[in-house]
Amino acid sequence: MKLTPLGHSGFRLEIEQAVILIDPWLSGNPLFPEDRRAEAITGATHILLSHGHGDHSADTVAIARELGIEVVCIADLASYWASAEGITTLGFNKGGTVDLNGAQVTMVNATHSSSYDGPNGPVYTGTESGFMIRGEGRCVYFSGDTDIMADMGWMGEYHAPDIGILCAGGHFTMDMQAAAWAAKKYFNFDTVIPCHYKTFPLLEQSAQKLVDGLPGVRVIEPEVFDTITL
Repeated sequence: MKLTPLGHSGFRLEIEQAVILIDPWLSGNPLFPEDRRAEAITGATHILLSHGHGDHSADTVAIARELGIEVVCIADLASYWASAEGITTLGFNKGGTVDLNGAQVTMVNATHSSSYDGPNGPVYTGTESGFMIRGEGRCVYFSGDTDIMADMGWMGEYHAPDIGILCAGGHFTMDMQAAAWAAKKYFNFDTVIPCHYKTFPLLEQSAQKLVDGLPGVRVIEPEVFDTITL
């Protein structure tokens, strides 16, 4: 399994026979080198989207059209984009599991908000979500944008993910200290990868509090395009 950070909350995940672009915000992302766009998306089989905010979804329709690949996300947004944009989508909802070329993806809860900017104001895009992604003997929890929530208790026990990709920048989501607390309280990760930080001055710039809060856990501070083998 290979995970390539694309900046902010974007990742390229190669798992089983799938190459999944998770929340691939590329255009206008201060952390993403736009001259490497082709490298980021070439060979992708699916786009997996946690919610509608532009710093996660802005490139989704364009990439889906360019590559002719499926957008996998909550049913409300999937139905809207299939009708309004003419792209191929796979909509599902909390508790549902879909097979993406051998990778089993279950949608789980998150607590945040979900919309994008329309010509007449915010457009509702269904509710925010996270994902449990299972394959190659591993289970990856991609938290999406969220705060700590009690649901993490059953999610950790039932799905037992060993890898956590956790939003941790603060202001819009839980911060590093909160992410460390949640990881220790509700999960038994051997690897944690923070995201949704460093992108703007408003967000946390260092993962040191996460590292300090998780002794014995491999915490990887991802650099864009530094592929991690898991």
